[in-house]
Amino acid sequence: MAGAITVFAQKEDGKRPKHNTEPLFVQWLLIGIALLFLGLVVLMPLASVFVEAFRKGAAVYFKALSEPDALSALKLTLIVALIAVPVNTIFGIAAAWAISKFSFKGKNLLITLIDLPFAVSPVIAGLIYVLLFGAQGFLGPWLDDQGIQIIFALPGIVLATIFVTVPFVARELIPLMQAQGVQEEEAAASLGARGWSIFWRVTLPNIKWGLLYGIILSNARAMGEFGAVSVVSGHIRGQTNTLPLHVEIVYNEYQFSAAFAVASLLVMLAVVTLIVKAVVEWKSAAHHTGTN
Repeated sequence: MAGAITVFAQKEDGKRPKHNTEPLFVQWLLIGIALLFLGLVVLMPLASVFVEAFRKGAAVYFKALSEPDALSALKLTLIVALIAVPVNTIFGIAAAWAISKFSFKGKNLLITLIDLPFAVSPVIAGLIYVLLFGAQGFLGPWLDDQGIQIIFALPGIVLATIFVTVPFVARELIPLMQAQGVQEEEAAASLGARGWSIFWRVTLPNIKWGLLYGIILSNARAMGEFGAVSVVSGHIRGQTNTLPLHVEIVYNEYQFSAAFAVASLLVMLAVVTLIVKAVVEWKSAAHHTGTN
């Protein structure tokens, strides 16, 4: 009986249409077009960054990276990412938990607000914070009386970065947690587990790969953000310039080798991010294959 079922299944598989019905030359043509496009638009510009960075030699390259302003920009970039990414991670988990596990009025509005930074220009986001916390803004005079500086300082840069990176963690977790449902959490609750225990022992293991993926994307955007940070930073060298802003300033001063050297550092950070992203995707695929 089992053998008959196997033969029948094989016959049925043979009747199923193949996914690749196009001729072989069409497949290779499409692959070639995709590779050519990526080569011209992505790979060649990235390669040119390193070519220009090392045009005057390795000594000039490493000198540009070791300058005090460059080191200050690197330090500020890392500090901003270390603050903004955890904040958005906590918010993303809380928002995804609320949206996927509970029913409440205003859920669609909350989802829309989470997606808002995708639709708003980063420059507009920076202007919003200037209008709120600037010297002539709504809260500016009060903040000045209290001796608190938001704009043209670290807090403003962090706020602008948080705004543009809000959706990444939440948007990775919401569909994942909705697909998983609430059955496992309800089973754990019926056995006497409390909220934090359910989260650490049930929910977090199920979402860990999606969570890591969202964190990686959020971190990449935080380190590379230019528009919003440019508006609120004030471009104070050695104090409020992140790496992208430092690249712009050095380039405008016709220090092309130094500009491309710092830009290559951003490229390397992006490559590391992509490698980690690929590892997370591979681990996630292996995890899903193992569970299935």
